[in-house]
Amino acid sequence: MKNNLTVIKIPLAILLLLCLLDMPYGFYEFVRFVALIAFGILAYQSKEKENKSELIIYASLALLFQPFFKIALGRTLWNIVDVITAIYLLLNIVRNQKINKTL
Repeated sequence: MKNNLTVIKIPLAILLLLCLLDMPYGFYEFVRFVALIAFGILAYQSKEKENKSELIIYASLALLFQPFFKIALGRTLWNIVDVITAIYLLLNIVRNQKINKTL
């Protein structure tokens, strides 16, 4: 299962970091849809693993990035959110790999 989650987390982190560039508006809409789906899957997997803290984080991120009722944070704040979220996803991969090596 960890490989499936890594396959979700790495591309999502890359998409979030690409949001730092000056992209067409449609790209940001696309990222919001992808993020909603990806964070929904990650939240579900966290629920299955009974990891309540990750469930709350991923569900909150799904709500934040959802494209239907947009939260207007401004470009600068969204860039900060994108970077922090991408770093969290990548660090989470590293942490999970370390945990899996010790098991």
